[in-house]
Amino acid sequence: MSSEAAAASLARLVDEARTFEQQGLFEPGSADTIARGLRAAESIEEAVSNADYIVEAVPERIDVKAAALGRISAAARPDAIITSNTSAMPIERLSELVTGPERFLGVHWMNPAPFVPGVEIIPSSMTRPDVIEAAEALIAAVGKSPSRVSDQAGFVANRLQYALFHEAVRMVEEGSATPGEIDQVVSDSFGFRLPFFGPFAMADMAGLDVYVGAYESFHEAYGDRFAPPSLLLDRVADGDLGLKSGGGFTGMDASLLADIVRYRNRAYAALTKLRAELGPVPGRRSSTDAAAADS
Repeated sequence: MSSEAAAASLARLVDEARTFEQQGLFEPGSADTIARGLRAAESIEEAVSNADYIVEAVPERIDVKAAALGRISAAARPDAIITSNTSAMPIERLSELVTGPERFLGVHWMNPAPFVPGVEIIPSSMTRPDVIEAAEALIAAVGKSPSRVSDQAGFVANRLQYALFHEAVRMVEEGSATPGEIDQVVSDSFGFRLPFFGPFAMADMAGLDVYVGAYESFHEAYGDRFAPPSLLLDRVADGDLGLKSGGGFTGMDASLLADIVRYRNRAYAALTKLRAELGPVPGRRSSTDAAAADS
């Protein structure tokens, strides 16, 4: 939190934007727009004193955030909106560090922020409705997709992401698979579907009764941590089997099944083509190359 660090960050942002322009990822002139629109302040107080909207994005340490949020809320205008980009800390806890907590909320961007569309909006119990709406409007205005989520550790994105990572690490510890094998399987199987269908949509399309059957096997093999969720069991007991019965968690219309399947197939084919055009991640073989090498 120094003027030198601010100046270095500004230079990095402009240089990064110029690189993105050269790569065709940003529109021509974007770097100049950024350079004209941003300036490096000498202090936090100078930076926030006349700002309408403020983003705290210091490291994920409560002592560092406490110092930053204390200085921000002391120097900001009373009507300024203050946000935190924390990826895991409960907003209710952070709101205790802010003077005027009714103007404070979490706004969690995903890395790399220029290209990932999703932004989580996390109000505390004290955040005013108009502050929430203003933050959502701003996020939408810059071309992102705001999602209002409840205030809990990790929110939605990181709670799910870390749950997956936790199970992946467990599999490595058990000797079930290597990190490379797990990454390959995830990228080439259910992870391939995720840009288009989230976990509930995938369950609805597969059939909730199918999921119950799979959970029975998991429960037997792995114990109670893989017990079938009661919400799933209740739906199936009531005859709700997902898309094929015209219900499910997402409420997909069974009459649109053919249209959904057609969209799914076009989407998967387009993604397959895009992946082939881009090639594998540098340093990682494609699944085809890996299979050929192992044969």
